[in-house]
Amino acid sequence: MRLARPAALALACALLCAGAQAGASGERFYQTKTPYQPQQEMARYQPVPAGYHAVQTQMLARHGARGLTGFKTDLALYNLWLQASQEGALTPLGAALGPDLRQLMRANFLLGYGVPGISKPGYGNETMQGIQEHTALAQRMQQRLPELFRDAAASAAQQPRRITVVTSGKDRAVDSGAFFVQALLARQAGLAPLLDYPPARAPQAASADGKRPAGTDRYQLYFHQLNAKQDKGSDPADPLYRTYMDSQAYQAYASSADLHTKEGEILNQPRLAEAAQVVLARLFTPAFVASFSQGRRSTNSGTYSYTSNDGKLVQTLTGDGHTVIDNPTSAALALYELYCAAADMQGEGVADFGRYLPSAQAAVFAETDDAISFYRKGPASAGSGGVTYRMAQLLLDDFFNTADAAARGDLSQAAKLRFAHAETVVPFAALLGLRGMSESLPDDVTYRYDNSPWRGETVAPMAANVQWDVYRNADGNTLVRMLYNEKETAFKPACDSARIGSDSFYYDYGRLRACYRNQP
Repeated sequence: MRLARPAALALACALLCAGAQAGASGERFYQTKTPYQPQQEMARYQPVPAGYHAVQTQMLARHGARGLTGFKTDLALYNLWLQASQEGALTPLGAALGPDLRQLMRANFLLGYGVPGISKPGYGNETMQGIQEHTALAQRMQQRLPELFRDAAASAAQQPRRITVVTSGKDRAVDSGAFFVQALLARQAGLAPLLDYPPARAPQAASADGKRPAGTDRYQLYFHQLNAKQDKGSDPADPLYRTYMDSQAYQAYASSADLHTKEGEILNQPRLAEAAQVVLARLFTPAFVASFSQGRRSTNSGTYSYTSNDGKLVQTLTGDGHTVIDNPTSAALALYELYCAAADMQGEGVADFGRYLPSAQAAVFAETDDAISFYRKGPASAGSGGVTYRMAQLLLDDFFNTADAAARGDLSQAAKLRFAHAETVVPFAALLGLRGMSESLPDDVTYRYDNSPWRGETVAPMAANVQWDVYRNADGNTLVRMLYNEKETAFKPACDSARIGSDSFYYDYGRLRACYRNQP
């Protein structure tokens, strides 16, 4: 895969992404769809302790900014808009929504067309913004650790070192990894011989769906959707089997009556209904909004086709009718979903949906979105017993096992780069026990911003990443520093004694390892 014009992408994102960051009031309310920005300047990092040098880095990264995952909410909302248009029930602002929806639909139908490295254009692909997010992330990693990558390339002939790349196997994660690697090689071509894509790991892959590409690891990077056909295995003693069983427990939780009840509490809050009424009143007549109580509904039904500008690609899709808008709250939340998606598609020229969502109401929808994510992906209620994040244990074990090798003096692994999803990053942060990302709530308390520090825009924006840099000195002592979204970040509070200083972000690796092994 060749990366198209990285400098041009950087300039385009600098111009377009700035506008995507803010709504009408200058505030952002995109939560887990927030466009990525590094959270700390490199110049403000604590200096590496004297005598230590970097010997390894590891990363887990969410894919970059993407379009909509399917022909769902956009079509359902457009069909609702068509009903209002046919009934003469649109305000002047509401009249503008339909063309903007069609523009957004077209951009998703054709997303990735003509972009080198995107093999199948359409819904779910990375946007130009997402490509640039991983391009810049790779550039900053190489800039942060020039000695590590220089030494790794120089030693390739004598003592081969590896840069291991693994993904969930899903297109946008695979593409993120490819764009990241391409950007790394663009800065340092000598790293190419070090690239390693290990055989896909899945006990029944060969007999199930055939041939997963090298560098695929569903157990570490797609653990929330493991299934019996592809992933079950036959040996209960196998650590992969444990991850599979944890995935099944999570999937049972995700469809449970308890979670459904909690989400009902979130969606039935009066302030959410009030915010929905305010938003819809700006778009539709009062009678049209009131008609939801008489049974009005809209679904993602219908067939549409869009053609690329050069006429060479025609995409035709039919909605499945499963996405339903049948009350003011579901209509407003559908608009909020598209508002968030549009923020990640400014490079594709879609309209800014911020004009349809006043900041006060967008903030309410953002809190609702965070609440749903908190219970579906995050720490959840105390009574859930960690079911949302236990399945990330194999991934955490791999971080430690990889660092263990460096601590023993085995420097064959220069870097391990993992590309996955929000459903991977959020549980991983909770399992790590990070402040503000891992605290559950009592079962009888429902998430709100005033009772929880957990925020989707902090834990899992687009291209969210966790990086561990490993350092050694001449005596073989090993330190590790963690960056979360490129900000120096403390490990869980129980391991503060492993810090080499009270305010240091460098940890004695042996003590940190023992802390995570011995502490729940």
